[in-house]
Amino acid sequence: MSVIETPLPIRGRLGRSLATTALIALVVLAALMLVPFGYQRYVVDGGSMGTAIPRGSLIFDEVVPTRTLRVGDVITYVPPRLHHLVTHRIVSIGPGGALRTKGDANRAADPWTFKLTAASQARVAFHVPAVGYAYAALGVRTVRRVVIGLPALLVAAGSLAGLRRGRQ
Repeated sequence: MSVIETPLPIRGRLGRSLATTALIALVVLAALMLVPFGYQRYVVDGGSMGTAIPRGSLIFDEVVPTRTLRVGDVITYVPPRLHHLVTHRIVSIGPGGALRTKGDANRAADPWTFKLTAASQARVAFHVPAVGYAYAALGVRTVRRVVIGLPALLVAAGSLAGLRRGRQ
């Protein structure tokens, strides 16, 4: 006995295509967020790096020996007298290893110089624009519930619809 398949109506094909695209996007996003790849991840919430690393980017930093840092490297660090992370480019290395940094979009270098006392330092390896917004949103409990609950609800609804079709 052979089964003859009838083509799906355009609405069904479009829905299937959208679902597949959404699934692929979610898998890529999950991989970027959940699989560490040996990198530290940070969300860029300021615009000081301009188009080089735009606001909302998810940056991946590799930890490197401090002695290997060079002018032009972009590092993520806590500046003197500030209590939050900054991702800026090293613009000079002075006597005794004193660093000066600058955001690419800023007119002037940062007003501080500093020395890195640790043996290793986070240096930007690459970034993914705009993905940081989704990464940061997952820090909100309601968003996490929707991201986890909605796919579970859709799977359950699809399973129930399949059971119903099987009975008919």
